[in-house]
Amino acid sequence: MDKPLAQDEIDALFLQARTKATQQKPQEINPRIQPFSFTRGGQINNEQMRAISLLNDIFARNLTHNLGAFLRSHFQVNLVSAEQLPYAEFLQRIPDICYVGSVRLEPLGAICVLQLDLNLALPMIDLLLGGEGKVAAVRELTDIEESILGSVVEIICRELSAAWQPVGLTFTFEKRQMQTQIARLMAVSEKTLSVSFEMRTPQVQGILNLAFPAVVSNTILRRLITDWGRQNRRRSPEMLARMEERVRQVKIGAALQLPSVRVSATELEAMHSGTVLRLGLPASTMAELRVAGMSLFQAVPVRSGEHRGAQVVARNYPLLNQTAE
Repeated sequence: MDKPLAQDEIDALFLQARTKATQQKPQEINPRIQPFSFTRGGQINNEQMRAISLLNDIFARNLTHNLGAFLRSHFQVNLVSAEQLPYAEFLQRIPDICYVGSVRLEPLGAICVLQLDLNLALPMIDLLLGGEGKVAAVRELTDIEESILGSVVEIICRELSAAWQPVGLTFTFEKRQMQTQIARLMAVSEKTLSVSFEMRTPQVQGILNLAFPAVVSNTILRRLITDWGRQNRRRSPEMLARMEERVRQVKIGAALQLPSVRVSATELEAMHSGTVLRLGLPASTMAELRVAGMSLFQAVPVRSGEHRGAQVVARNYPLLNQTAE
C-alpha cells in the first residue's frame, strides 16, 4: 500500500519541479542572435545575379557585332561586373570629364544613367567621320561631336531593348546630362544596380557603365527569376535526350582530299587539258577526310554500289582517340 504524502511534501515536490523548469526555460527558448545590417536588405542573390549576367552577356555579344559593323572596325564588348550599390557611390566612380546620358525605361517610366568614357567616345567619333580611330586627348565634345555620339548611344539603347525584351523593358535615349545635373536623376541614397562593360577598339579601350534605379531591381528581377526558374525546370532529362537526338541528326559537310600543297603560279599558268600536275607528295600519302573543314581522319577512296565513299584508316584528332578509349 502506497504511503500518502503530507501537504508539506507535496509542496516541496511542486517547488522542485518549478525550480527545474525555471532553470531550463532560458536554455530552451533562448534565440540565436546574429548581427544584421539593414543596409543589406534587398541585396541581389546569386541566382538573380546569374540571370542578370545572362541578359548582359547577350547584350555584349549583340553590341559587339552591330556596333562594330556601324563603326566599320573591329570592336569588342565584355561584361565586367554587375553589383548593387548606392547611387552616391556610383557618382563617385564617374570621371570629371565623361559622357553621361539619361535613358528612359518603359513601361516603368524610370530613368537609367548611362556613362561612357570620353577616351573611347572620341576614337569612335573619328571612325564615323572617316578617320582611323586614333587615341585623342580627353576633352569636352563639340555640338557636332555630341550629335554624332548620340547615334552610337541610340544603338546601345536598341541592343539593350533587344537583350532585356524577356522582361518587357524598353530603353529610350533622352539626352546628354551635364555634370551638375547627374546627381538629380536619382536620390543619392537609392540602391542601384550598376553594370559595367569593357569596350575595345583597335586603338583604345574604355568603360560603359549603366545604373538602374531600385524600381527596376524590385520589379523586373522577380519576373526575370520566374522565367529563369521556368527555363531551368524545363530542362528535364527527357528534353535533354530529345535535344541530343536532334543534334545527332544534324548534317555536317565532309570532303575527302589530299593534304594541302603549294603549287607555283607558273605551273598553273602552263596547265592545259591533259597536263599532269606534280604535287610533290609520295604515292603512299593518305587522303584526309575533312569534317566541317577540320582534318579528322585519314582515309582512302572506295566505292559503295553506285556511290563513292571514304574508308577511315586512322584518326588525326587526338580528342577522338581519348573519347574512343
